[in-house]
Amino acid sequence: MEACNCIEPQWPADELLMKYQYISDFFIALAYFSIPLELIYFVKKSAVFPYRWVLVQFGAFIVLCGATHLINLWTFTMHSRTVAVVMTTAKIMTAVVSCATALMLVHIIPDLLSVKTRELFLKNKAAALDREMGLIRTQEETGRHVRMLTHEIRSTLDRHTILKTTLVELGRTLSLEECALWMPTRTGLELQLSYTLHHQNPVGFTVPINLPMINQVFSTNRAVKISPSSPVARLRPSGKYMPGEVVAVRVPLLHLSNFQINAWPELSTKRYALMVLMLPSDSARQWHVHELELVEVVADQVAVALSHAAILEESMRARDLLMQQNVALDLARREAETAVRARNDFLAVMNHEMRTPMHAIIALSSLLQETELTPEQRLMVETILKSSNLLAALINDVLDLSKLEDGSLQLDMGPFNLHALLTEALNLIKPIACVKKLSITLSLSSDLPEYAIGDEKRLMQVLLNVVGNAVKFSKEGSISISAFVAKSEYLRDPQAPDFFPVPSDNHFYLRVQVKDTGLGINPQDIPKLFTKFAQNQPLATKNSSGSGLGLAICKRFVNLMEGQIWIESEGLGKGTTAIFIVKLGFPGHSNDSRLPFVPRVPGNHILTNFSGLKVVVMDDNSVGLMVTKGLLMHLGCDVLAVGSADECVRVVTPEHKVVFLDTSMPGSDTYKVAVRLHEKFSKRLDRPFIVALTGNTDRMVKENCSRVGMDGVVLKPISVDKMRSVLSELIEHGFLVE
Repeated sequence: MEACNCIEPQWPADELLMKYQYISDFFIALAYFSIPLELIYFVKKSAVFPYRWVLVQFGAFIVLCGATHLINLWTFTMHSRTVAVVMTTAKIMTAVVSCATALMLVHIIPDLLSVKTRELFLKNKAAALDREMGLIRTQEETGRHVRMLTHEIRSTLDRHTILKTTLVELGRTLSLEECALWMPTRTGLELQLSYTLHHQNPVGFTVPINLPMINQVFSTNRAVKISPSSPVARLRPSGKYMPGEVVAVRVPLLHLSNFQINAWPELSTKRYALMVLMLPSDSARQWHVHELELVEVVADQVAVALSHAAILEESMRARDLLMQQNVALDLARREAETAVRARNDFLAVMNHEMRTPMHAIIALSSLLQETELTPEQRLMVETILKSSNLLAALINDVLDLSKLEDGSLQLDMGPFNLHALLTEALNLIKPIACVKKLSITLSLSSDLPEYAIGDEKRLMQVLLNVVGNAVKFSKEGSISISAFVAKSEYLRDPQAPDFFPVPSDNHFYLRVQVKDTGLGINPQDIPKLFTKFAQNQPLATKNSSGSGLGLAICKRFVNLMEGQIWIESEGLGKGTTAIFIVKLGFPGHSNDSRLPFVPRVPGNHILTNFSGLKVVVMDDNSVGLMVTKGLLMHLGCDVLAVGSADECVRVVTPEHKVVFLDTSMPGSDTYKVAVRLHEKFSKRLDRPFIVALTGNTDRMVKENCSRVGMDGVVLKPISVDKMRSVLSELIEHGFLVE
């Protein structure tokens, strides 16, 4: 059979159906071709889509499908082999691409599902974040309200203002219908309505504090919802509306009774106020968590503000009390200063007024003693002299004690010969010891400096007092005096724990020990020895006299010299050891710029013949002038007595060797006389020695005398022996050694 290349004829078809298929294929092809364009637009506009290659593959699948449907339009009529081949190729390619796309979707769908899961997770996270942001905004709003309320509450420290401000601000911030504060009564058994927001209820209404509801609120620091019908919440007028929710919170209270001396005030665990807050009636509004937190924070802030107010009230009360005490102390100080000035003025006047008659008594008694007397008369005169000297010593002790107590006494620091001072003290005491048949010895260590810097006069006074007591209270035996540089192991005394000596290269500590075999003393009585006007020698009081001021003054002198003094004794009849340590300085060299110590002339070296010595005495007191003139005339002097400054300056000539000026004359005439005498006698050899006679122990007197060029100062009263010693020193040394 002969082959042909024609296509076999198709089955006859309904022309209407064919027409519909033709039209459908055309629109399907058109739709398929439009979809890739839309995908291309989507890929171009989407910068984050992760599966672009899948879209390209899917677009190719759609294009091929559309091409298949388009080619299929030519198959409804007679068509050539070429159309069939193209149609077959298109379908094969469509099949390949569709299978590849289907396989790819199997792998992509899980990823797409996970993306959807992540999207859902992110949506949940976003919702949670929105809730947190809402909570933060709520907290910020709450914090703003708290800061605002805290500022309003703490803008004052008045209790009533704090509480009223709290209620007003809480009511405004939380839109409350009513807010009230219940305070505990004084008995602590009830709560009293003290403050309300709208003043609709009578203040003073009370409820028992032991109600279960109140105990529940007081047991926690959180805000607690309570029943609107509870006793503390019945603050609204009854009506047809449903009452709003009510919360209550405790407010700790700080009471003034909790204040303790030298301690911080403590918060009481049982004293609370109750704050009640009510939402508006017939309202669906409920308490939110942030509102309850706001109430709790405000309650704490109110407690802090009330504690500050309580502390302020206490501090104000303490300040007022302190001001009253300061006023009283200032008044007492002024009264004490007035009393001290009055005492000092009295002592200054009495010092002069007492020394003037004492000068007359001692001077005339000493003159009388050197005349021809019967043994009975001599005994009487000696008794007068001893009593007068004792009274003069008592005057000196009282004045020294007065200066020590008011702090006006100052040490007169200067270089002096320490060895000579100790030797002179021994020579002064030895005659008295010899009378009582007591042996007395002095021991000086080899390392004791010969010269030292300190108050020579006060050191001598302490030494003579301590050694004098040893002689006074010893009937037989011996007395030993030892002086040495105190080593570090001897500086501390168990009886004086507050004494802290500090050695250095510029000073040393002198330790003097006076040991006797006398009466001794009970150890329990030793502390009383340094008490003013105290005498603890029961046997000695019968045979010796004293004021009881000596050791008290010595202790103060030693303390001024940064030292310590104490007494040791094992009991009555076992003797006593007196020890004192004083601080002295090392002089730069023995030839110091100031005059070194010059020992007093011993008794057997004192000049006794002053015959022809011309002396001028100036005193406006006739008794004093007569007594001093009598002393000098008894010593053989040629005396010229004057009663005024002008007369004194006029009568003094180069022939006069000594001029005695009494410093008790009115004004400053005595010092002017000294200055005028220096002007009158410009040459030192022509000018007489100028000596001041004074009854005043004030240091200022000595400084004034030295300032105007006087050669010495003699303290009244003056005996014949003292005047003889003064004249001897003037003639021998050209100045007086105090």
